[in-house]
Amino acid sequence: MAGCSDGAPRDGSAGPPDLETAAIERGLVRDPDDASLAGLYARDTDRLCLIGDGGTYRIGALVDYGQGMDCSGRGTATRADTVLRIELEKGCAFDATIADERIVFPARLPATCKALCRSRASLGALTVDRMSGVDAEALALRDPRGRMLCDDDVG
Repeated sequence: MAGCSDGAPRDGSAGPPDLETAAIERGLVRDPDDASLAGLYARDTDRLCLIGDGGTYRIGALVDYGQGMDCSGRGTATRADTVLRIELEKGCAFDATIADERIVFPARLPATCKALCRSRASLGALTVDRMSGVDAEALALRDPRGRMLCDDDVG
């Protein structure tokens, strides 16, 4: 009987997807049409979490040099093309740059941002690369005092 068929699938499907589509569907490759920045970012001991979509995110940032030299802040972020407008606690607000899978803070931040730091640490020039697009991993980020940086209680 198989020899008599025309080989076309009868369930209306167009056949198996190409390799790229299959990899995107299984989460092995990031969908290039997915503009979401959500996830966990890191470089050395610097960390950043973003939770949300549609251009509005909860954000947490951490710089930890050890021995009481650290910075941590949480708040909200809004995306506009390659700019991420960040508003952290204590009036610390500035624009960061988005470059592919990387987020870069400006080298000079407003003086209000110093209130988020201990000792000589600074959030200035923080540069992190996306490590994961999984919300659960981003939600797990905590500062040295154990405070969750991207939980629902950010405001």
